[in-house]
Amino acid sequence: MNTSRIPRKVALATGAVLALAVVAGGGTAYSLSDGDDDDTQRPIPAADREQAEEAALAETGSGTVTETEVDDEESKYEVEVTLDNGTQVDVQLDEDFNVVSSDNDGTEDGSGDDAGDD
Repeated sequence: MNTSRIPRKVALATGAVLALAVVAGGGTAYSLSDGDDDDTQRPIPAADREQAEEAALAETGSGTVTETEVDDEESKYEVEVTLDNGTQVDVQLDEDFNVVSSDNDGTEDGSGDDAGDD
């Protein structure tokens, strides 16, 4: 009776490679979805970003765009603008880049009141 046997070193090396592949694959899957609630946030694509930024800056009158998001829970596009005084304003836009709403989020450090909300 001649049965083929895999040498022990080959079997151990194969098992180690398979275990490493499973761990690496699981790590990759985890890094793609790290459990944050915000993992669906996507920046506005370059093709639409300029138009969205122009609409948001027209709404705020000045400032610097600091973040964008497509398919926000409130609108098609969200553009965060930081004004020269540090106040952050979230401008919500529809699919035609019309302003839906804008919200004063206070300053970057969280201070200030929201009395100036639009």
